[in-house]
Amino acid sequence: MAKAQNPLVLDQYTADPTARVFNGKLYVYPSHDILCTEDKGRVGWFCMEDYHVFSSDNLTAWKDHGEILNQTEVAWADPSGYSMWAPDCVERDGKYYFYFPTKPKDEKGFKIGVAISDSPEGPFVPQQEPIAGVNGIDPNVFIDSDGQAYLYWSGGNIFVAKLKPNMTELASEPEVIANLPQEGLKEGPFVFKRNDQYYLTYPHVANKTERLEYAMGPSPMGPFTVTGVIMDESPTGCWTNHQSIVNFKDQWYLFYHHNDLSPDFDKNRSIRADSLSFNNDGTIVKVQPTLRGIGINEATEMLQIDRYSSKSDSATVQFNNPEAPFQGWHAVLNAGDFIKYNQVNFEDKLSQLLLNVKTKEGAEIEISFANSDESIAKLTLANSTDFNIQDFELDTIKSGIHDIKVQVTSGTATIDWIQFK
Repeated sequence: MAKAQNPLVLDQYTADPTARVFNGKLYVYPSHDILCTEDKGRVGWFCMEDYHVFSSDNLTAWKDHGEILNQTEVAWADPSGYSMWAPDCVERDGKYYFYFPTKPKDEKGFKIGVAISDSPEGPFVPQQEPIAGVNGIDPNVFIDSDGQAYLYWSGGNIFVAKLKPNMTELASEPEVIANLPQEGLKEGPFVFKRNDQYYLTYPHVANKTERLEYAMGPSPMGPFTVTGVIMDESPTGCWTNHQSIVNFKDQWYLFYHHNDLSPDFDKNRSIRADSLSFNNDGTIVKVQPTLRGIGINEATEMLQIDRYSSKSDSATVQFNNPEAPFQGWHAVLNAGDFIKYNQVNFEDKLSQLLLNVKTKEGAEIEISFANSDESIAKLTLANSTDFNIQDFELDTIKSGIHDIKVQVTSGTATIDWIQFK
């Protein structure tokens, strides 16, 4: 079970997330980055051999349902291609159709295959042949309100074709979607509908790295008009991004990826999510990426405050172990530094606080409700050169959903997590 904010998954590399709502639960189908070696893929490049699926009903606790498809299980695929790139999954008539690109045997380029299951969690059984007439990557399927399904993919341009009811064959000839930017790489199409408007979203290299853009149109096949930017280029230089947009419990979310767990190598990525909203005219409000991400955390969980909502300029976040990034991060706060962590649900009768913390010379900290500056506790931390769990009794904290603020008033504190009981 993963209990992370951004990134959503902390025990493996994940990228290219397609988010779908099935049976009242949110599922994410990402690609799965691994490190290439001399005998596994191409060193220094993207390397993917299988797919996992993750689910959540509260957007904070994510369950890994394990491997749902491996390159060695696909009859037509190169079993040593390590090219199981961005996928998608849709439901139709009680069946779940998983679309994936990979390199075929004895042929250059990419094909797109389909695997079918009775459950969104798999197991998925791949078809014996890829979809005829489709060459490319990044499959996306959109089913309109009239029941017609459309397949989108990329390969130099972005293409669209209708699908037959069997969801495994084209019902029309592929068409290039017109009026998109001519300069710079375009890939990763994802289409959704809102208020009778169709949105075509895609990563585009307008400058040096990919940013997320979108176009709007009156039908699933267009014509589309380039409308705006969903998310700017990565400030740290991650070359790729890849998106999906979903409505879950009356809130829209953008799923995307970054190289949080691999800052020096952007071919090992990690999936993220942030809330998304619309202007009155239907255009998308540009999303600012956050570490805090989405969902309401329970105060009784280990709150990873290094995944902050905001912080003072001089507060820093560092890996717990730079050689083992899956162990996560900690926050370093000097006197005057603070971190805010939003959307925490406090139950009745919480009156104890645990901190996993170290401080060489001791420190004083104050924890408060960030939206009212009402103090929860003022604590004196004991000296410790290694992380240890320090336990404090508190006055009973009022229940409700609160934003919290952790501030060091003297000394220096290195904090891994905090937890209320």
